[in-house]
Order: sequence, then C-alpha cells, then structure tokens
Amino acid sequence: MIDFQTSPASYKHWRIEIDAPIAWLVMDVDESGGLMEGYELKLNSYDLGVDIELADAVQRLRFEHPEVKTVVIKSGKDNVFCAGANIRMLSGSTHAHKVNFCKFTNETRLAIEDATENSEQHWITALNGPTAGGGYELAASTDHIILADDSNSAVSLPEVPLLAVLPGTGGLTRLVDKRGVRRDRADVFCTTEEGVKGQRAVDWGLVDELARKSEFDEKVRSRALQIAELSNRPDNSTGVALNPLNREISASAITYSNVSAQIDRDQGIATIVLQAPDTAPPLSTDELHALGDSSWILQTAREFDDLLLHLRLNEAKVGLLLIKTTGDMQKLVAWDNFLLEHRDNWLVNEILLYWKRTLKRLDVNARTAYALIETDSAFAGLFAELLFAVDRSYMFEPDDAADGPFVILDEINFGPLPMGNGLTRLETRFLGEPEAVDAARTNIDRQLGSAEAMELGLVTDSFDDIDWDDEIRIALEERTSFSSDSLTGLEANLRFAGPETLETKIFGRLTAWQNWIFQRPNAAGDDGALKLYGTGTRPDFNRERT
Repeated sequence: MIDFQTSPASYKHWRIEIDAPIAWLVMDVDESGGLMEGYELKLNSYDLGVDIELADAVQRLRFEHPEVKTVVIKSGKDNVFCAGANIRMLSGSTHAHKVNFCKFTNETRLAIEDATENSEQHWITALNGPTAGGGYELAASTDHIILADDSNSAVSLPEVPLLAVLPGTGGLTRLVDKRGVRRDRADVFCTTEEGVKGQRAVDWGLVDELARKSEFDEKVRSRALQIAELSNRPDNSTGVALNPLNREISASAITYSNVSAQIDRDQGIATIVLQAPDTAPPLSTDELHALGDSSWILQTAREFDDLLLHLRLNEAKVGLLLIKTTGDMQKLVAWDNFLLEHRDNWLVNEILLYWKRTLKRLDVNARTAYALIETDSAFAGLFAELLFAVDRSYMFEPDDAADGPFVILDEINFGPLPMGNGLTRLETRFLGEPEAVDAARTNIDRQLGSAEAMELGLVTDSFDDIDWDDEIRIALEERTSFSSDSLTGLEANLRFAGPETLETKIFGRLTAWQNWIFQRPNAAGDDGALKLYGTGTRPDFNRERT
C-alpha cells in the first residue's frame, strides 16, 4: 500500500530548516530510499515517495509556519540540483503508476504556486548544478530561479531526445504560459540534451538570475529576504501542527473521524460518506486556532484528501465513487459563514485554500463520481459543492416535501472554491446559461427540495420511493459496464468547460498526450527509449506520424 501520510521526523529525502522569515527546503535524496525496488535514486532523482514528502512539506510550511514568508528549495548535494524523475523507476512502473505519479507531482507543484498566489508565501529555487527534467519543472513552479554561473550548472528538459516522452509535470506549459519563453526557443530548449546555461538561460527566460559560486549562498539569502518583504503573512502567529490522522483500513473499508468509504470490488464502487459537523463553529479565530488540526473543518479536509489519494493509487479497479453526506446542515452552513466572515485570518484562509485544492483533487480523479441525495443527507454549502463536482447527482423525492431531503446553497458556492479553469463549479455547470447562476444565488440559505433543486438545475434527476432503488441500481450497473478508458476520456473532457488555463492544460492536454505516449512502443516498448536508456543501444523508433 502506498501511504500519503508522513512527517518531517520520518523524511528520507528532504529537510526543513526554519530561519524566519525564510525556510530552507533541502532536497537530499537517499539513493537507497526508493518507494519500490529495482532502482537507485542517484543525483537527487526522485520517485513518488520523494514527492509525497515534498507535498507534505508544502502543506506543513503553510499551516505550521505562518512566520515563513519565503521558502528556498535547494540541493543538499554538491554540484547537482536534481536529475528529475528516476528513469529506472519510470521504465519499471505500470502504466497506471506512471500516469498517477505525474498527476500527483503536478498537483504538488500547483500547490506551491497556490502558496505564492493566495497565501503570500513566496517560493524560490537555488540551482547549484545540473537541473534536468522534473528538477527544472520543480524550479519552474517557484516564483524565482537563481542559477549558479559556472561551467557545470545548466537547466534542461531532455525528455524528448533521451526518453521519447514529454516533460510530465507541466514543464512545456510553464515555459510558454508562465515564463513567457518564445515558442522557437522553447522548441530548441526541449530538444537539446545538454540544456542551457549562463547568460543564455537568463536571456531566454529560463531562469531569473545568475550568481557566481563564490557568492551563491549569500545572493540566494539576500534575494529571499528581499522577496519576504512582499509578504503580509503574520510575524508572530503560532502555526497549527498537522498530527497523524485517525484512520483505520480494513479489507473493504477505510474509516476516519468524519469521512469513510466502503469498497465493493466486485462492482468497482467506493461509497464515500462525509459527516457534517455536530458542533457549532468557534466564536473567534483564536478559538479556531486553539482547536488546531482537530477542528472539524480542517480535519475533514485532511481526511477527504487522504482518502482520494488512497483510492487513486491503491484501488485502481474502483471506477465509480458514490458520494453521500449526513449530519446537521445548519451547523455546516454556520461553519461556512464563520470561514467567510474571517477570511482575512491567515489560518482561515489556509483552510479554505486546502478545501479548494482537495475539491480540485476530486475534479481530476480518473473515476466516475455520482452523488446521492437521500433523506438524511447534508448537501449544504461546502458539501453542496460536491454536487457540482460529480458527473451526475440523484435526489430522493419524498411523498411529503417537508420531509426532505434538501439542498442548501450559501456564499461559499459562489467564489471561494474555484476549479482549475478559474470558474466556480456552478459557473462551469451553467456555462451556456449564466442566468441560471443568478437564479441559484437568489435562493441562498433556503432549503431546496427535490422539485426546486430540479427546476434550478442543481441535480441531474430525482426519483420517488417507488423508483429510487431500481433507478439507482440501473444507473450504477450501466456505468460500471462501460470501458474505463473511454469513461476517463469522457469525464475529463466534460468536467472542464470554459476558459483554458495553465492548470487545465496540464491536466487536460498534457495528461492526455503523456498518457498516450506512455503506452506507445517508441517510449515504452522493449526497444523503446525508456527501456534502453543508459544501455548504449539506440531505440528503434516507428517513424509514422499519427
């Protein structure tokens, strides 16, 4: 089982050194510490285990260290920054693991960018040597790149000439969309094995500045302090420790404090239940801070996030997530109102951003997601957002409308939790009829029964007690009978209507192409580049263009 829970005390590959307002995140990969057998992580190359620790560090720096305003990623090894994703790991991995590895690394790098954009915790990278492939992609996710000015240090994206694959962690997109590198220069850069160094790297926009080795550390620190002055993160606030989750895993269930999943492997269905809070929100942000990671709002986000990752990597044959909720809807709305009232507080802001990232994790999951709104459901506010994230939602229609179930919208559904396309899920849902968003907004804080929810377009369909069981059974049986490959393509194309952004390009265009390339013989065949890398034998490419 791949476990996404870790902590600095058990890191094998990273160190966090706090020197407020700077944090030094030191990449010092243990060669023998791979997640699986069959490869060594030489030259700070990485596998999923290295990135699980990185993702944990990103999260902890945001929650546990509000005093940190600049994070500097640097190498713990002399004369090399990072050789990128480990090639032996990639060549020996299953197709599914390759794709999910790339997806997770992309999510982690987007979390770094989110920290800068929305938490004012700025990230920079200090490149003290060769920086290749995923190493440069990691650097490109930060705000500022400093490259050592010597004969050894260069940046490169050599995946095309060496491995017959693409830079899988958004490198192509960040080159042209984020860093504004000219298309022709980007083409040269991505097909040059040795990469680019020195002033040419600055002139082309691949890095931001150079530093001579003799003054490298001093210049990095000086720049980090200068960038820290741009941040309004609090100087004297205490962070919130992220303790291990209370989690039990059995043969057919995963149970947390507020989230659970029952797994039916015969049908390929995981039924997820999220529990609304049974207590009112705190009276102040000080009380929220005192609750720490045991507050319902933060604990549930962490549990749901961990569950989605667990299902993604450890339950590959589960093709349908059936999402349910239960509990007190009014207390859930009260928590939403508390968060929105106190958004200027650093901890509240981080919790909202964490929910945003977790819901995005659901958006890009390669599984069908349905929601069932039953009599005891609690699809209000934050949990109502799940209805607009799933592919279909079904609502029970009682004989007496007063018996429920209900859907409740609040302000959290109209801005704070955007998708990767920059729109809310309601705006994405109603892209062709924006007036429907306005109509939904006029019904904020109302208990909407099945008839009103259907009229407002908030659910896919509703069934009475005579038809409910049969209709739901048919919907599930039909969906699980389809090809998983075609469903993955269908869902990914339909979920992201509207504007194309760096993020949607990464999870749409890049992921689709890389998914295809990972299965092609030019890369993954016995005579393909991934298999023959390092053997001295040139790959035998099929030269047909398709």
